This record gives sequence, C-alpha cells and structure tokens, in this order.
Amino acid sequence: MDPFTILLDGARARGTFVLRTILNPPWSVQVRDRVPLNLVAVLRGTPWVVPSADDAVRLDAGDIALMRGPDAFTFADDPRTPTQVVVQPGPRRTTAAGAELPEAADMGVRTWVNGGRAHEDGADGSSVLLIGKYSGPGEIATRLLRVMPPLLVVPTAAHVDSALVSLLAKETVRNEPGQDLVLERLLDLLLIGVLREWLTRPDADAPAWFRAGGDPVVGSVLRLIHGEPGRPWTVAALAREAGVSRATLARRFTDVVGMPPMAYLTGWRIDVAADLLVESDATIDTVARQVGYGSGFAFSAAFKRARGISPQRHRAHAHNGS
Repeated sequence: MDPFTILLDGARARGTFVLRTILNPPWSVQVRDRVPLNLVAVLRGTPWVVPSADDAVRLDAGDIALMRGPDAFTFADDPRTPTQVVVQPGPRRTTAAGAELPEAADMGVRTWVNGGRAHEDGADGSSVLLIGKYSGPGEIATRLLRVMPPLLVVPTAAHVDSALVSLLAKETVRNEPGQDLVLERLLDLLLIGVLREWLTRPDADAPAWFRAGGDPVVGSVLRLIHGEPGRPWTVAALAREAGVSRATLARRFTDVVGMPPMAYLTGWRIDVAADLLVESDATIDTVARQVGYGSGFAFSAAFKRARGISPQRHRAHAHNGS
C-alpha cells in the first residue's frame, strides 16, 4: 500500500447520514453531536464556520469543509448571529435552550429548512449546505483523525471534482433502492478527494511517516511494518529486508521519521489494534495475535501504556459514542 492508501484505509461510511439543509437568514446552527468527522459542502451562499469562540472562517459556494470531532462547531450567516438551532447526538435538533424542534421543518427527502420555503434561485439570501457525517464506530481510522486539523477547508478553486459534489447533492434527495449504499460510496469518494488535495499541499502538516514513503530505505521498511504488523519484527529483520545494516536503519529511520523503528512499530500496532477493536467482534487474544503480541495480557498492558485505558474500555467507549 502507498502511504495515502494506508492513511485512508478504514475510512468507510456505514449507515450514512447525508442531509441537504436550506438556511434562511438570519441563521446559526451549532453542532454538538460529537461525531468523529463532519463534511460540509457549500452549494450556495457564503456562510461562516466557527470552530471555536475566537476563530471564524468565511466560506464560498463550492468550498468543502471538514470538521474533526468531537468538539462543537457553528455554521452561521454571520458569526454574530445568536445560536438558533443545536444539533445534538442522534442527531436531534433543539433550540439553544434545549427544547426539541419539530420535524415539520423537514422538506422532502433528506432536506431540512430552518423556516419557511427558500427560493430555488437563492434570491432570498438563503444558503444551501450538503452535510455528510461519519458517525459510527470504526468509520474513520484513528490514524487519520490524529493527523487532521480541527478544521480543514478546501476552496472551490482546488482540484476536487465538482461533478462529484453535484452528484452527491442530486442523489441526496432521491429515494431509490440501494440509495444508502450509493450515498455511502459517494461520500467516501468525496472525502478521499478532499484529503488528497490537502495532503499534497506544500504546507500540509502530514505525519513524518507519510512524507517518508519515498525514501528508498525508510519507505521500504514502513511498507513492511504497515503491511504485516503481526510479524515478529526486529531491527535486524527489518534491516535485512531493506538491505542495510542495523545501525544504518536505526539512524536513518530515526532521522526521517523522528523515532526509532521499534518505537514506531509499537505505535503502529496499537493504532491498528484500536481500529480492529472497534470494527470487529474479535476477542482480545485474536486482536493481540493480529498485531504481533504473543498473548492478550501482553497486548492489554501495551495498549494501556499507550492509550491510558484497557482494550475493553476502548471498545466500550467507541461503541457507546463516549
């Protein structure tokens, strides 16, 4: 696998939540649903996204924003507009005071309007947003969330296929057989396009191991570790596969990646195990063997050292959405 494929492996929408929302000014929606990742494509208007109380970013039609959870964020016609709607886990919509909002605001298939009916040409100043959520356990790999910024905006001028956004918008309001599966795959493709554009930027804060993929020695060792984390790797075994000495590998790997190869291997195994615990019902012993530990006890101890909680609690927290 190439580094980009490895980073995105596991990013698969399931039980997709996709919604087209039409917002008449003045409007302000705060999202507190604590999902791992939100994707918002601006179909019309120039809304603001406010990831924190001290920051606000204006978006244009055609822009795509990714918000990494679980922190709250706000979309509004103006950062000064008071919060009118709060998106809670579920998702449920409430007022800022917590009163439930009626579902009567729903207008057609997967469409929500904040009040009245908007003009199709946007003459009323309304904004139209296309929202996709990766909300379930295991939909977004741990390693991807760890390298993403809290807010990532890809402008309309970037090389993301606008036809894909248009197709997702069109399919969102359809109700045909297999429609959920169509939306899941389209959302995945759009996410891949956005992240690929971001990671190829010169100023992208990509992880060191991602940038090291082109190094002839370190890149080959990373491919071995990523492809077979369960093998009983040692520095000597990795160096032999790479055709260099142990000392050369240890020095070069540390210089390029920022840590020794065995420390990186341990971290990668824990990352892979964290995803396996959420994505499958495999026993702790089975997961331990898949990532190179001889027993569930040894694996549990290593996992708790790295993550601060046991594998069992990690799985329970992910499934409970906490």
